[in-house]
Amino acid sequence: MTGELMAVFETHRPMLVAIAYRMLGSAAEAEDIVQEAWLRWQSAPRDAVRSGRAFLATVVTRLCLDHLKSARANREVYVGPWLPEPVRTDSAVDPETISVAFLVLLESLTPVERAVYLLHEVFGYSHAEVSQMVGKEEAACRQLLHRAREHLQARRPRFAPSKQAHERLVTGFLSACVSGDLEGLKRMLSDDVTAWSDGGGKAFGASTRPVHGADAVARLYIGIVKKAKFGFGAEVLEVNGWPSLVVRLNGTVFDVISLETDGERIHGIRAILNPDKLARI
Repeated sequence: MTGELMAVFETHRPMLVAIAYRMLGSAAEAEDIVQEAWLRWQSAPRDAVRSGRAFLATVVTRLCLDHLKSARANREVYVGPWLPEPVRTDSAVDPETISVAFLVLLESLTPVERAVYLLHEVFGYSHAEVSQMVGKEEAACRQLLHRAREHLQARRPRFAPSKQAHERLVTGFLSACVSGDLEGLKRMLSDDVTAWSDGGGKAFGASTRPVHGADAVARLYIGIVKKAKFGFGAEVLEVNGWPSLVVRLNGTVFDVISLETDGERIHGIRAILNPDKLARI
């Protein structure tokens, strides 16, 4: 029986991790949630389980909702901007719904709005299924979905038309920073560009406040590169669905820089320096 349970669970594990990661913005916490779901799957009465997929997705969703109650309180005292834990990805993922910018936007929803939106819009569950999974009336779930859609649409991140167009800006950004080309870098940035850095109080040099405007952001990054110590290096890798900059110090990942672009200009820069969030890169 244990072998059969494991086989069913492993079949659905990628989906469970995907739900938990988008809900929480943390790969480590998502893995913990999925492990707890495995324990509950093992102990669940078999006659109470009509669908393994539905049961496991419901357990993961409700565990995430419970987890977010405490996580929200912790993030209120977080040092500086909070950004999600970055993860390496491949072409199989939907780049928009796993992007760093979109995961940040999801943080502005209430936990249950986030769950309803993700389950219906990203994972394709029906309104009736979502109602069962979050434990609310279907009419209430429809209203939650409507509010979430309106909120996200008004603030939706910009996305490049292709990964190739996005990567051209990533490599151009890196080249301008390394060469100290201030004017060239400013031309790549939108006038209202904003740069965030997440050090969590554990990374030297991470700003605790966002930096706004093309001139200020360009000077910030060129200044950072000028001060870089021997042993720094950067490469372009796919992170959270898009080409991103992975910066290493003596071979150890020090920073992951995610750019929000429309394929022509850079509108947002999110740098994740908190060492607790870089173990999976």
